Amino acid sequence: MVNLILVLGDQLTDTLSALRAGDKAQDVVVMAEVADEASYVRHHPKKIAFLFAAMRKFARRLADDGWTVDYTRFEEGETSICGALLAAADRHGADRVIATEPGEWRLIDALTHCPVPVDQRPDDRFIATHQDFAGWAKGRKALRMEYFYRDMRRKTGLMMEGDDPAGGQWNYDHDNRKPAPGTVDYAGPMRFTPDDTVEEVLALVADRFADNFGDLDDFWFATDQGQARQHLAHWVKRGLPQFGDYQDAMLDDNRFLYHGIVGLYINAGLLDPMEVCRAVEAAWQAGDVPINAAEGFIRQIIGWREYVRGIYFQEGPDYTARNGLKHTRDLPAVYWGGPTFMRCMKRSVEQTKEEAYAHHIQRLMVTGNFALLAGVDPAQVHEWYLAVYADAYEWVEAPNVIGMSQFADGGIIASKPYVSSGNYIHKMSDYCGTCSYSVSKKTGEGACPFNLLYWHFMDRHREIFAANPRIGRIYANWDRMDADKRATIIAEGDAILARLDAGDPV
Repeated sequence: MVNLILVLGDQLTDTLSALRAGDKAQDVVVMAEVADEASYVRHHPKKIAFLFAAMRKFARRLADDGWTVDYTRFEEGETSICGALLAAADRHGADRVIATEPGEWRLIDALTHCPVPVDQRPDDRFIATHQDFAGWAKGRKALRMEYFYRDMRRKTGLMMEGDDPAGGQWNYDHDNRKPAPGTVDYAGPMRFTPDDTVEEVLALVADRFADNFGDLDDFWFATDQGQARQHLAHWVKRGLPQFGDYQDAMLDDNRFLYHGIVGLYINAGLLDPMEVCRAVEAAWQAGDVPINAAEGFIRQIIGWREYVRGIYFQEGPDYTARNGLKHTRDLPAVYWGGPTFMRCMKRSVEQTKEEAYAHHIQRLMVTGNFALLAGVDPAQVHEWYLAVYADAYEWVEAPNVIGMSQFADGGIIASKPYVSSGNYIHKMSDYCGTCSYSVSKKTGEGACPFNLLYWHFMDRHREIFAANPRIGRIYANWDRMDADKRATIIAEGDAILARLDAGDPV
């Protein structure tokens, strides 16, 4: 009996559970570039090009390894994954599909109700199974990542000395908050010249997705496992040593600083998370990387990455609809490249448009912070992040946006909202030096919108946050202000929000 082995675009891994369950001598691998997956949000053109090119190369690799591969290109007009499976089942006389569980409830549901029976196997590329996470979460009042991360360290043995963490501490985050450096001596991620496969895909995407937000020019991503591993080795040697110190910093004229840009490749399956973490650990063990850099990176992978996936599946399909603060404002035009006088927003969105990438502080404390302070509908914020970043898949993106960034899940992930005035951005970047607004001005002409909207947000949500032990004391500062000053802040904050609602630049 012939089985179909489904491989999705973010499952480009030789050891995928579905492939391991198949018989190379008789089963058929099905891969398909379909309209539904390319358009359920308006993905950045670079994201579509990256995935199509990587899929085509991975399919060729499987064929070279002896698999029969049934590959449907986008030009062939297939609408859905289930449609591709039905057509392949008819071609090959198959009546059963073996798949690895997708990373989105939307696709899990589609495969569950597919006319061809689909056996969905666990995605064991992750360290924690759904059962592992549910067992860890059971009975806990708060699901804080730090404690989950410690269990993952113990499970993997990464940076452990027996039962104890290397260096005597679990977490070196206090050493990873240095402001932007004067110079950066790392040239950034490896850039790969498009080969024939990539050029063919770029032409397709330019033709079919020309209206999507994002530039397709200067495409440099790795699109196969060999290239991704070259990039990993390059970054571990040259970028990782100072990654820890400056991971929260932002520079106007440097988009990558010391960041790894490996999440893109891990999330698509071109790199294995433990492979990456072992490479980082080995560099630390060799004395080439300080402990704060190695631990800080490994925490992002086996801690945060695993944790948000656990939250996504624990909370269920309605998670993306959460709106704990009842925010309803439409996403402002600045997120789609509309004019703005705010330098930090302008540069973060420009970078997103051109690179399909921005690092975590730009996402959390610039674009995310502004959306939260402005009271934007979190569903619209979620859809924007899912669309514009090449590393975004719902299982990882939604908890980061709905939970961490927008506090829309009521505090499941974050114990406080991640909001700040302009001072944080000024401390961690050089954006403010060339901004039309003055970060030091709290009110009046030229006052930084972050300064006004911060207090506006805190005031309108006082009932929710006044009792919060991590942020409630802020209200003592607000109450000490002169009543006229508070009134001015609220009025000027109202004016900013009115400009956003009118579509005027801020």
